[in-house]
This record gives sequence, C-alpha cells and structure tokens, in this order.
Amino acid sequence: QVQLVESGGGLVQAGGSLRLSCAASGRTFSRYAVGWFRQAPGKEREFVSAISRSGLSIDYTDSVKGRFAISRDNAKGTVYLQMNSLKPEDTAVYSCAAIRAESTYYTSINPILYTDWGQGTQVTVSS
Repeated sequence: QVQLVESGGGLVQAGGSLRLSCAASGRTFSRYAVGWFRQAPGKEREFVSAISRSGLSIDYTDSVKGRFAISRDNAKGTVYLQMNSLKPEDTAVYSCAAIRAESTYYTSINPILYTDWGQGTQVTVSS
C-alpha cells in the first residue's frame, strides 16, 4: 500500500500550463503503476494518463494526447503530469492512483483496478 498526495493544481488561463505532482510514501513505489484521473462537476471520473512502474509504457486519453506528458522519478517517489495548452474542458479535480504491478509494462485505464488514491487537486482553466 502507498499513500499518495497530489499538488500543483490551480487556476490558469486557456493556453497555459500546469505541472501536477503525485508524491508517494513507502519504499515500494517502483513496484506500482500510476494513473491520473479527473472528474468534472456532474460528470463521471475519466481516465487521463497512466505510466507503468518502469516508465516504459505510457497511455493517454485521446483528448490530451500531444498536450499532456506523464513521467515518473522512482528515486523521488513521484509521478508528474505536465499539462500544456490547457483548455476550459480540462477543468476538473485531478487524482492520482496506484496499482501494484508485476509487469514493468503494465498500465490500466480502468479506475476500478487501482487500489490507492490521493485526495485530488483542483485544476481550473478559464476561457
């Protein structure tokens, strides 16, 4: 089990950038794949991006491809989500989640499979 804490959210104008961080506690962070999800008011939770434990496998939802970049630093126990060219429709609470994985290439877009979640950080993009 890992404890996750997100940071980096805020208010930004359309076209701007933010970098979210997901800091994990525990020595076994490198054994976990990590995903970012978001939930806007009145909408269901949506997959954004995921990265395997090794960083060798990465997934993005279509709407953020070319604008967002996920990365991780296992030595620091942190996963990052660099968000560029932000749009008002990116406004949501962003949460990171972790799942223990045997494969170094494993990722998942299904939030149900993730076992550990952070509290979320608000991202608001004004038009």
